Amino acid sequence: MATRLPSPPRVGMVSLGCPKNLVDSERILTQLRADGYQMSADYAGADVVLVNTCGFLDSAKEESLEAIGEAIAENGRVIVTGCMGKEAEVIRARFPQVLAVTGAHQYEQVVEAVHEAAPAHLSPYIDLIPDAGLKLTPRHYSYLKISEGCNHRCSFCIIPSLRGDLVSRRPDAILREAEKLVAAGTRELLVISQDTSAYGIDIRKEPRLWKGQEVVPHMTDLARELGRIAPWVRLHYVYPYPHVDQVIPLMAEGLVLPYLDIPFQHAAPSVLKRMKRPGNDAKVLSRIHQWREICPDIAIRSTFVVGFPGETEADFEYLLDWLDEAQLDRVGAFRFEPVEGAAANLLPDHVPEEVKEERYQRIMAKTAAISAAKLAAKIGRTLPVIIDEVGEEGATGRSQADAPEIDGQVFLRDAAHLAVGDIVPVAIEDADEHDLYGVPV
Repeated sequence: MATRLPSPPRVGMVSLGCPKNLVDSERILTQLRADGYQMSADYAGADVVLVNTCGFLDSAKEESLEAIGEAIAENGRVIVTGCMGKEAEVIRARFPQVLAVTGAHQYEQVVEAVHEAAPAHLSPYIDLIPDAGLKLTPRHYSYLKISEGCNHRCSFCIIPSLRGDLVSRRPDAILREAEKLVAAGTRELLVISQDTSAYGIDIRKEPRLWKGQEVVPHMTDLARELGRIAPWVRLHYVYPYPHVDQVIPLMAEGLVLPYLDIPFQHAAPSVLKRMKRPGNDAKVLSRIHQWREICPDIAIRSTFVVGFPGETEADFEYLLDWLDEAQLDRVGAFRFEPVEGAAANLLPDHVPEEVKEERYQRIMAKTAAISAAKLAAKIGRTLPVIIDEVGEEGATGRSQADAPEIDGQVFLRDAAHLAVGDIVPVAIEDADEHDLYGVPV
């Protein structure tokens, strides 16, 4: 009589925070799958639950603590990882029953903690591993992390204390992962890091061979090679260093999507100085105009902080005037929020909450009007759209100017014949302040 193999342990997971955290979660789950574990769709069916936390803002920390509490209530066997893992004493004071706490991108430690909590019988399940790894995003798009950590010391940010200084991945390793993702069905690669523009400065003297050719670890060279692998390549978290100008011709050629996600954070020189942010507002405006001359369809998205300590009404008005000039396509805004350990907490002249809220409403109204006008100008054009969902009443997709979950969407009629992941030309018929509406050509 054959021996019945024990069922593999099951792992549940919730991943909070940014796409960089999501990539960490994918790597952890891929390794666990390789070690003989299966994934559980809910907490109740799991032998152990992982909570990958965010610790960037106090509100994000509270959300992480609530997620830990929910996992404990529904399962009881919980391991905590991610950015908030740096505050293990806070987590254990509130939830002493957690099995283990590890920090951001500490893959080996969290996997080891899972092994201790729910040992697996490894060998029978190793052949279940998907070649490109386990993904938490839809099949047709994937986040591709090219580096970890950051060398900046912005006064409002604690990312370097959570994730360390910049550590770039080898370009050949990134390109190999990109090929695997595309072979597994990825149509859009979303390039992420803490600072994409800084990619390779720590390994710049270490070129690597890729298919017989030398590849320099530099954002421009990497973007060019990725553009030869995937239909769509989208760049996120790009600081406006001078060498970013070199990427714009790649966008004009169609190798890289005409899209830049640049976290400007503010425009008033005095505020940028207190933030310890790089950048000159006048030079940036000039460069934006030059970028649009080279690649007229380039979409620029950014985020801004309002109510930063010391921000005056004149500073805020300066920002609004700058936005009128810059005409950014997509804008997100945040009210300044103190973060434990951030230097900005010690700055004088904190802005009252009601003033923050009033300025937040004004900047969102301003940027919504700019977005509405820019989208209205697309009516009558035919644009390439990647399909995210297909239903009986139509389909939903995104234009080249729209990243998943943070930008707008394109709603299509007469689209039942389409499939998720298709990239199709769409005639734009209507628009509002966020989204486009059209029909596939």
